[in-house]
Amino acid sequence: MYNRFAEVYDRLMDDFDYPAWAEYYLGLLKKAGCTPKTMCECGCGTGSMTLEFARRGLKITGLDLSGEMLAEAQKKARAAGLMVPFVQEDMTAMTLPRRVDAIVACCDGVNYLTDMDQVKAFFRAARQWLKPGGALAFDVSTERKLLEQMGDAFFGEDRDEVTYLWQNRREGRLVRMELTFFLRREDGLYERFEEEQVQRAHTIPELTGALAECGFSQASVFGGQTFDAPAAGDLRVHIVARAD
Repeated sequence: MYNRFAEVYDRLMDDFDYPAWAEYYLGLLKKAGCTPKTMCECGCGTGSMTLEFARRGLKITGLDLSGEMLAEAQKKARAAGLMVPFVQEDMTAMTLPRRVDAIVACCDGVNYLTDMDQVKAFFRAARQWLKPGGALAFDVSTERKLLEQMGDAFFGEDRDEVTYLWQNRREGRLVRMELTFFLRREDGLYERFEEEQVQRAHTIPELTGALAECGFSQASVFGGQTFDAPAAGDLRVHIVARAD
């Protein structure tokens, strides 16, 4: 996943409010009694969120499985004059040089863990690398979004530089996303490439139960980018838990 897609990811996410998300995540961590100085972002992609945290003075490391996404992140960090280490690593088996105050997985990172064994492996790894009193925070697309809205849907967009066709297929609790891109080259012709991604619709009880099983306490769940309890129609929820 996220191989050639890395070339066009930031162009297609140009309307995403990363500063607002970074501020919300810091507020989310504060709800768990955590005001971090050190952080790790898992599934950091092209580093847009990572760099927002770095701009706020945090000493942060970005982890991602895609070398192509990390290459884009490193370019952006250099251009911004920020010293941020980016590491190619599986979030379910992360190793860090030292424990950190907070670990975050933003923008569906946990949805890409397609069974609960993977989810628990990530939670255990996060618990291992958090300082006592630290916190893990993440968001997931809800069942309503993945299974009802996106499950067997088709999306597409035609831009000047890139066009994409996005066909989803629901397979139980999984959604398989088949993406076809047409990227405009300098000679005016278009290059076609394809990618496939899979996400799982986790339930809130599954996630909070797994957090408790993996040694976290005081798990709190909020409706997407609010500090209110989740509602039935929410398309995203945020979860934060302490490592006491």
